[in-house]
Amino acid sequence: MASTSPVNLLTTYGPQRDASAEPLSLAESRDYCRRLTASHYENFVVASWLLPRDLRPHFQAVYAYCRWSDDLADEAGSPEECLRLLDWWHHELRECYQGRLQHPVFIALRETIDEFRIPEQPFADLLDAFRQDQLVQRYATFDKLLDYCTRSANPVGRLVLYLGRCAKPELIAWSDSICTGLQLANFWQDVARDWDKGRVYLPRETCDRFGCGETPWLERLATPEFRAALAYEVDRAERYLLDGLPLVTAVTPELRGDVWLFVQGGLRILKHIRAQEYDVWTKRPKVTKFEQLGLLLGCLWRNWRGGGERRS
Repeated sequence: MASTSPVNLLTTYGPQRDASAEPLSLAESRDYCRRLTASHYENFVVASWLLPRDLRPHFQAVYAYCRWSDDLADEAGSPEECLRLLDWWHHELRECYQGRLQHPVFIALRETIDEFRIPEQPFADLLDAFRQDQLVQRYATFDKLLDYCTRSANPVGRLVLYLGRCAKPELIAWSDSICTGLQLANFWQDVARDWDKGRVYLPRETCDRFGCGETPWLERLATPEFRAALAYEVDRAERYLLDGLPLVTAVTPELRGDVWLFVQGGLRILKHIRAQEYDVWTKRPKVTKFEQLGLLLGCLWRNWRGGGERRS
C-alpha cells in the first residue's frame, strides 16, 4: 500500500497542491481515510473494530483529521514550518464549514459534520494545542498542563460523543476526565521521547515538591526523586481515568466497548510504569499486542455478559 502519511503526501494534498486538480469523490475520500486509519496501529484503530459498520467511516474521517493535525505538528520540520502548516490546516477546516471542499479528509469529514451536527470548536481546539506544542516546552504548574489537556485531549472525547449522539453535559464531564487521564498517561509513558523533542510535561511544581532537579533529563536517569515525582503524577492520572468510568454505561451501547477499551488501555500503561518502578528512561512502557488482544477479548466477553463499569 502506498504511504498515507500526511507529511509524505504534502505535495499531493498539501498547500502547494495543484488547485486545478479535480477533488476526490466522497467514496474515494472515505477510502483514503480508511487506509490512513488502517496504517496506524493504535488504540483508536483497535477500538474501531467494535463499532457498527455504518459508524466506521465517520470515525475514520475524524481519525484522519486528528492524524493529519498531529503529523503536521510533529513531523513537518522546524517549529516555524509546523505553525505555517497548522495555519493552513485550520484554513482548510474553516473552508470545510463553509462548504468549500478540496482535501480528501474534509470531503469525508463534511458528511460526518452534517450527519452528527458537530460544531467546529473541538476540531479547532486540537489545532490550538498543537500550536502550543511549538511554543511551550515546559509547564510550571499542573493547572497549566491541565489547561493544555482541555485542548489536546478532551476535544477527541467530545467528538466521539457527538458520533454517538450523546454529547450531554454530564457525559462530557466524564469524557473530559477520561481523556485527560489518557493524555497524562501518555505523557508519563513518553518522558524520554518528549525530552528528545525538547519537551518536558512533568510540572515544575511536582519536581520541586520531590526535590527533582535537572539530573534525570540531562543524564536520562531515574533518580529516587524522579521516581517519586512520577509516581505522584501516575496516581493522579489514574484518578482521572477512574473518575470517568461512569461514562462506560452512560453512552450509547455502540460506544461502550470503545470507552471501556480506552480506559483500560490507559490504566494498563500506568500499570507498566509502576512495574518498571518509574524508570521510563531505560525502557518505554507500553501495552503489547498480546495485551491489546486480551483487552479486546475481555471487552467482547464483558459486552456479551452485559457488564457495568468497574474500577479495575
